[in-house]
Amino acid sequence: MVEWITTDGLTDYDAALAFMEDRVKGIINGTADECIWLLEHPPLYTAGTSARPADLIDPDRFPVHEARRGGEYTYHGPGQRVVYVMLDVGKRGHDVRRFVKDLEAWVIATLDSFNIKGEIRAGRVGVWVQRPEKPAQPDGQPAEDKIAAIGIRLRKWVSFHGISINVEPDLSHFDGIVPCGISDHGVTSLVDLGLPVGMGDLDVALRAAFAERFGD
Repeated sequence: MVEWITTDGLTDYDAALAFMEDRVKGIINGTADECIWLLEHPPLYTAGTSARPADLIDPDRFPVHEARRGGEYTYHGPGQRVVYVMLDVGKRGHDVRRFVKDLEAWVIATLDSFNIKGEIRAGRVGVWVQRPEKPAQPDGQPAEDKIAAIGIRLRKWVSFHGISINVEPDLSHFDGIVPCGISDHGVTSLVDLGLPVGMGDLDVALRAAFAERFGD
């Protein structure tokens, strides 16, 4: 049984961490159900365990939080759907790489419902979309922008942290960091791609795609 929680407004980051810590403990102890939590944060930067100080370009722009998840620097803010994933990976195969691939496939299937082709790239964190209308990359390949980030942490095979998908954030807010340590590609959103999609539309698509991928 997976409980879905949707929180309106902006959720304090430290309060979200405290909730996840408590919920993960309950899942480990068998006293709480698995949980998918959909929310938005006020503008902030998070530093994953691989974050490099040089990638924090403007440290005074927004609060910076140590996330203790995998990955590097990430931005969260209004207009971005954050999906915190508290699932028992142990009962889902004890395979971290497969679990991450399942999360990527979940995002890609969600984007597909809006006729957006999301793709993954070796050595690059997140889900990407091609931007053929932009200047090509130096190697002649089409330009690509990141639309979703993924970063998780496991405790006794229970996951927390998770996914962020850009619906309509202020994309200039990403300028204060090198997102996920990648400087030669941009960032986009559903609205930036020309889609009049709201947070509720994305939530419906996320839930449908989750059921297909995870069976819950």
